[in-house]
Amino acid sequence: MRIPTLVAGAAAAALLAAPALAKDVTVQMLNKGKAGMMVFEPALVKIAPGDTVTFVPTDKSHNVESIPGMIPAGAKPFKSAMSQPLKVTFSQAGVYGFKCMPHYSMGMVGLVVVGSGGANLAVAQQVNHPGKPKQVFAGLLSQTGVRMAAR
Repeated sequence: MRIPTLVAGAAAAALLAAPALAKDVTVQMLNKGKAGMMVFEPALVKIAPGDTVTFVPTDKSHNVESIPGMIPAGAKPFKSAMSQPLKVTFSQAGVYGFKCMPHYSMGMVGLVVVGSGGANLAVAQQVNHPGKPKQVFAGLLSQTGVRMAAR
């Protein structure tokens, strides 16, 4: 009699503790980083659904915002105020492209891959970007290891 009660109690405790296991990744907005000028570090983040990314303007005059067409259908777009941090919890699997609007043309972009990330990969790859952002996204998308979802 005691063993089933203990097992049930342990299972309930594990379920209650599950939200505490969610990860919070910090992405810095930098004027100069390891990868060059005007960058997000890291520019590529891989997380599980329910995890959070905190975007921190380590250097001033940056923002972060999602890129239309580069978030899963039904996901809520996000945008920070200039020089303000933003915490985003990603509950829906897929790829999420983001940029710093003032430095977008300089290639200040990044990518969050949630779960398998493949659901909206083909659509995200079709978004047209100018010069430097196009190059950065090509590199980031090639590093994801994400495969397109079966149709």
